[in-house]
Amino acid sequence: MSSSPAPTSADHTAPAAKKRPQANLTVLRTERLGPHMVRVVAGGPGLSAFEPKGFTDMYVKIHFVDPAAGLAEPIDLAAVRAELPRDRWPATRTYTIRRFDPAAGELAVDFVVHGDAGLAGPWAANAVPGDTMIITGPGGAYRPDPAADWHLLAGDDSALPAVAAAIESLPATAVGHAYLEVDSDADVQPIQAPAGLELHWVLRRGAPAGTGSALADAVTAGPWLAGRVHVFAHGERESMKALRDVFFKQRGLERSQVSLSGYWAYGRTEDSFQAEKKQPIGKIL
Repeated sequence: MSSSPAPTSADHTAPAAKKRPQANLTVLRTERLGPHMVRVVAGGPGLSAFEPKGFTDMYVKIHFVDPAAGLAEPIDLAAVRAELPRDRWPATRTYTIRRFDPAAGELAVDFVVHGDAGLAGPWAANAVPGDTMIITGPGGAYRPDPAADWHLLAGDDSALPAVAAAIESLPATAVGHAYLEVDSDADVQPIQAPAGLELHWVLRRGAPAGTGSALADAVTAGPWLAGRVHVFAHGERESMKALRDVFFKQRGLERSQVSLSGYWAYGRTEDSFQAEKKQPIGKIL
């Protein structure tokens, strides 16, 4: 989701990657938000290691330990990566934090669930209080621009937590439109939006996520307000490429006005998706 600047030192030696702190959290409870989304609320003493950033798309890496690799929790990720071959490292998936409540000692992450498919979704669906959730991070880059005249937000199920967090951070006077793609009415969630920001739920109605143009079509056909807009559009890669054309070619927006990211790609695991991000097929901007 982000990249580091090129080194500028005289000897051209790349700086060491900044270590993101590890937090070993304990699952406190789970909440079924709809037929395709589960919220995992975690906390415990390990939450003290979590250092929040001032972004609404604050995301973490979640690390899933495979017992077959001979690892026992709790683990030290840095030690594992230093001492063991890569094929024994925990699998990693990237998720946006839906809510962080330091007073309550809770961190909530929403997971898209499609039966037994994937790694993180089934884990979330079967998580019980007392389970461990290992995270590193957070990262992030977006927060709504308070100087914008209006806001446009768009995303599919994968981006729903980030879009919802952004909407709920807006002042009561904010105006704009948000386009949220989900499967059906049963997947629609309550979001505390300002009165002047209209929510548009785009329904796939059984079509697999990432296979249609419904989200880009809805944004294209939707109203366009006067003034300077600030855009947040995240979701499936090909859908984001279609929206890229809408924002830059059709509407002539500047790069500074748009946060655009392909979180995932249809038919790809996160591992293959991350590898493709460096190839032409994986480029969004």
